[in-house]
Amino acid sequence: MATNKPNKLAFLSMPAPASYVAGLGRGASGFTTRSDIGPAREGPSAEVIAEAQARRGEEQEVDPEQFQDPDNEYGLFAGTTYEQDDEEADKIYDQVDAAMDARRKARREAREQEELAKYRAERPKIQQQFSDLKRGLSSVTDEEWENIPEVGNLTRRKRRRDERSFVVPDSVVVGDRAKGEYENSLDPMQQETGGLATPADSDSLTNFVEIGQARDKILSLKLDQVSGTSTASGLSTSIDPRGYLTSLDSASAMLKTSAEIGDIKRARMLFDSLVKSNPKHAPGWIAAACLEEHAGRMVAARKTIMQGCEMCPKSEDVWLEAARLHNNNDAKVVLANAVQHVSQSVKIWLAAADLESDAKSKKRVLRKALEHIPNSVLLWKQTVNLETSAVDARILLSRAVEVIPLSVDLWLALARLETPEKAKAVLNRARKSIPTSHEIWIAAARLLEQEADRLVNGEPLSPEQRAKELETVDKTIEAGVRGLRKHQVLLTREQWLKEAEKCESDGSPRTCEAIVKACIGMGLEDSEGDRSAMGEDEKLDVWLGDAEAAESRGKMGTARAIIAYALRCYPGRKTLWMRAAELEKAHGTRESLDAILERAVHHCPQVEVLWLMAAKEKWLSNDVNAAREVLARAFGANPESEQIWLAAVKLEAENGEPGAARELLTRARSVADTERIWMKSAAFERQQGQLDLALETLKTALAKFPKFAKFYMIQGQIHESRGNIPQARASYAAGLKACPKVIPLWILASRLEEKDGKSIKARSLLEKARLVNPANDELWAEAVHVEERAATTSSTSQAQAQAKAMLARGLQECPTSGVLWSMSIWSEARPTRKSRSVDALKKSADDPIIVCTVARLFWSERKIEKARTWFGRSVGINEDWGESWAWWLKFERMHGTEEHREEVRKRCVAAEPHHSPMWQSIAKDPQNTGKSIRDLLEMVADALN
Repeated sequence: MATNKPNKLAFLSMPAPASYVAGLGRGASGFTTRSDIGPAREGPSAEVIAEAQARRGEEQEVDPEQFQDPDNEYGLFAGTTYEQDDEEADKIYDQVDAAMDARRKARREAREQEELAKYRAERPKIQQQFSDLKRGLSSVTDEEWENIPEVGNLTRRKRRRDERSFVVPDSVVVGDRAKGEYENSLDPMQQETGGLATPADSDSLTNFVEIGQARDKILSLKLDQVSGTSTASGLSTSIDPRGYLTSLDSASAMLKTSAEIGDIKRARMLFDSLVKSNPKHAPGWIAAACLEEHAGRMVAARKTIMQGCEMCPKSEDVWLEAARLHNNNDAKVVLANAVQHVSQSVKIWLAAADLESDAKSKKRVLRKALEHIPNSVLLWKQTVNLETSAVDARILLSRAVEVIPLSVDLWLALARLETPEKAKAVLNRARKSIPTSHEIWIAAARLLEQEADRLVNGEPLSPEQRAKELETVDKTIEAGVRGLRKHQVLLTREQWLKEAEKCESDGSPRTCEAIVKACIGMGLEDSEGDRSAMGEDEKLDVWLGDAEAAESRGKMGTARAIIAYALRCYPGRKTLWMRAAELEKAHGTRESLDAILERAVHHCPQVEVLWLMAAKEKWLSNDVNAAREVLARAFGANPESEQIWLAAVKLEAENGEPGAARELLTRARSVADTERIWMKSAAFERQQGQLDLALETLKTALAKFPKFAKFYMIQGQIHESRGNIPQARASYAAGLKACPKVIPLWILASRLEEKDGKSIKARSLLEKARLVNPANDELWAEAVHVEERAATTSSTSQAQAQAKAMLARGLQECPTSGVLWSMSIWSEARPTRKSRSVDALKKSADDPIIVCTVARLFWSERKIEKARTWFGRSVGINEDWGESWAWWLKFERMHGTEEHREEVRKRCVAAEPHHSPMWQSIAKDPQNTGKSIRDLLEMVADALN
């Protein structure tokens, strides 16, 4: 009977429970989809919501930004027009807001400052904690600094343990002792076995160690025998190190790497293809032969180049390469074959002549070459050069100019070999043959110049005859320029000047001068209707530029000729005469300089500088009477000249004639009543010790010229030297009232107060001076010196800090002052001076004081050559600054030789410096009256520290 089984999958067709979530027991979470809730519906609109709120009595929410203007308006004014009154209202509101914000800002900043101060008081910085200790370091002496111990390494180090030693056991000692032993006798067992141990006996095995050592010994002996030495070590060698290296070099020259070999093979294939495809191409054969030479196959190279000679018999390069690759005898054969094919090749004939060893054979080859190539200038030159006889050379050149009449070199060579009379005829023939050659005209002029210097019966020509002969030089060059211009040969002015310099180098100064006369005006002449013609000043600029260029190249004769021509054209130009005088003073003689100055004062009698230069040169040559005569003539031309009067006074005073100098000053005050003459009169009386007379002179001068500051200075210094401080103070006060812009007057007044012990008054005077003369580095430097002297007197750190603060203020007001930067550099500590000097050079690199300070820094660091270079750079920037020369001399005294010191003295005397504080204080001291520049330099160098 069948039974119905329950269906286990019936639950699949049953509906799921209402709270059923699939996979909930495994950790899944339920989710709802659109199909579970049905289609979506739209929500109520804004109008429906508004009606519902109105029925319920609710107020409608207003969006605060619904009336917002996208540009700049908000709220109710979104749609209104922005007018001018609206703009004014907005500005007023902005000002009110800014004022309120400023008030709040001040309070806020004050509150923040209080909080910050409170925070700093509670937590000070580390540098503030040690500030008192840093200030205390200024009082530490050099000995205390040196006694500070070096900081060592105080970290804990691992101590080295004591080495332990142990006693070696006796068994080890005994074993080592028996390790290298061997017995000469056999034990009974070995005797029975004939000296061989039985396999069972392990203690009597054969000692193979000794056998190996013996084998090594024999091998080392054999090696020593082979190497020719008898050492027992076997490590010596008989190889010569020099020969070994030489052999390595020779072997390495032949060895090629695989890459090079591959390149050579590829190149050989290319060249083979080239010469086969184009056998008449000579460079291909030459390249193929060079390749074989590079590969070390000389035989193949010679064979290849000879094939090239057969294929290209008309190429001189192939024959020359073949001669190069063969030895001397074979090369002669090669070139003999070459001249049969290329008989017109000059290179081949010259190469054949070079192969000959003696001069006779060379002549034979070259003469044979001239038979084939008679029009070769090079062959004629080589042939003539081989001749040792002037007669034979003259014969060859005569034939050469017949064959080649257009060769300038051959004509000139023939003219040099002929006598002067015949040389003229040769040059005339050459000029007719080659009318376009300027070299022939120049050679003719040089010949005429040599004729003017010849001796007649053992005596030179008279000056008149010589001048007449030299005039023909000028005429010849002028005729040459006209002839060349006629044949359309127009050389430029620069080309003619080069020819003039060449003539000067060859020893023909008059020809050089003639060329300059004839060509210096080319391109600068005034032509009628030519608007582009140069004016007088432009011409002078061009000529002076040419003279300076010639002088820079060492051609002084050319430079003199250019300036002489300019002086002939414009004799009334002061600058030209001064330039000529400078040139003669630097490179000429004293006689030529006197002649130039004599001509200068003749043409320019109203130029005072020229008279003074002429008188000074006479004075320097120890001809005082001639100097007086020059000044007397100068008085006649310039009776009211202040400079000439003062020069005459100086001449008399320095030559021990004070009475004549005083008389001259008296006459000068009546004739040329100027401030400088009155000042020199007072200074002269002061130097002579006549102080009362000097004061009387100053009193009269002040009545005439109350605005001249140097009168007050001299008056105050005289009272100060007498110890009359009130009178000196009154003089300086009157001077400051009359001339408040004169800086030295303020400095003298300040130093007087400081000397009288009134430093406060000195500071106040300098402060007032800075108000009247702002941004003046001299006043700031003097103020710093006042503080430094006060610090030296009191020895307090506060005074030193005051000096540094004053220096910092001065640099802020005068950021490019060399004096202040120099003081700032030296006020720094030694490690920071270099960086400070770099800042100074950035601010003012062209200041001689800064450059001199840098040189002194190098000096302090013992960098001698650098210091010498920078001292030279300092005096090159400004030769008038005397302290740079003094520092340089002081440096050379310590580190230089006598030649170095003498060079500094000579350059300083030539520069004649007059400025710098130390130099002026020593030079203007009445006790140093009449001292030379050399003496003043030594005194200033002694005074520097």
